[in-house]
Amino acid sequence: MIKIGVCQMQVGHNKAENLSRAEKMIQAAANQGAEMVILPEIFNSPYQMNLLPTYAEKEGEASTQFLARMARQCRVLLIGGTIPEKEGNHIYNSCFVYNRDGSKLARYRKMHLFDIDIPGQIYFQESDVLSPGNELTLIKTAHTTLAILICYDIRFPELARIAALKGAEILIVPAAFNTTTGPEHWELLMRARALDNQVFLIAAAPAYNPDSSYPCWGHSMLVDPWGQVLAGCGAEENLLISSIELDRIQQVRRQIPVMAQRRTKLYTQLMKNGPE
Repeated sequence: MIKIGVCQMQVGHNKAENLSRAEKMIQAAANQGAEMVILPEIFNSPYQMNLLPTYAEKEGEASTQFLARMARQCRVLLIGGTIPEKEGNHIYNSCFVYNRDGSKLARYRKMHLFDIDIPGQIYFQESDVLSPGNELTLIKTAHTTLAILICYDIRFPELARIAALKGAEILIVPAAFNTTTGPEHWELLMRARALDNQVFLIAAAPAYNPDSSYPCWGHSMLVDPWGQVLAGCGAEENLLISSIELDRIQQVRRQIPVMAQRRTKLYTQLMKNGPE
C-alpha cells in the first residue's frame, strides 16, 4: 500500500506566498503519513502566459531548491507539480521529482501545449510562450513505476498507453483545467485514461481562485484501474489523503485482460493500409 497526499492549493501572484502555502500542505501530508506528495500544475505562479516569463526559473533556483528541501525534510517522494522552467531561450512547463533524501529523480516537460479557441468562452495559446518537451519520463521507485503527464497531455491517449506499456502503474497528472473544460471533460478524461490502461491515476489540480484571470476547476482525484474515483476534492483548497493498493492492477487485468489481448500486428497493418 502507498499512502499519497495531493495538495490542491490556491495559487496567487506572490511566489513566496505560493511556496509557503505549498510548504504547509506538504508538511501536513507528511504528518498524516503520506509517502508520496503531489503538487498541482504551475504551483508557484499564476497560470497566465504573459506572466510566465517573469516567474520562470532555471533548475537550481528558488522553486527547485524548495522542492528538494521539502522532500528531504519531510522524507517523502515529492512530485513537484509544475513550474515555468527557463533553459536558454526556451521556457518549459516542467515537473521535477525528488526522492526522500532530496535528490532529483526526474524532470518531465509537458509535451502537448494547450492551444485552444472555444468562441465566447476561452482562448489560450501556450505556444506563444512555452516550448514543448519531447521525452517520456518514467520513475522507478522501490514499489512501482510512475509516469508523469501534464494537463493537456491527458487528451492524447497514445502517451498514456506508451507509459503503461513501458511499465507505468501510476499516472501522475498535475493539471490546471479551467471552469469551461473542467465540468465537461476533467473526470471523464481521468477515468478514461486509468480504465484504458488499467492503471492508477492521480490528478493534482490547483484550487479555484475567484480572483484569477484563469479560474481553475480543482477537483483533484485518485482513480483506480477499474475507472472508479476512489477519492476526490471539490473546487476549494484541500489536502487529499488516500491510499493505493497496487495488487488491484493485476486483479483488474486478470478479470478483463485487454492489455494481453491487444492485436498489435493487426493495428500496424491497418495503419499502413491508410484511409479508404
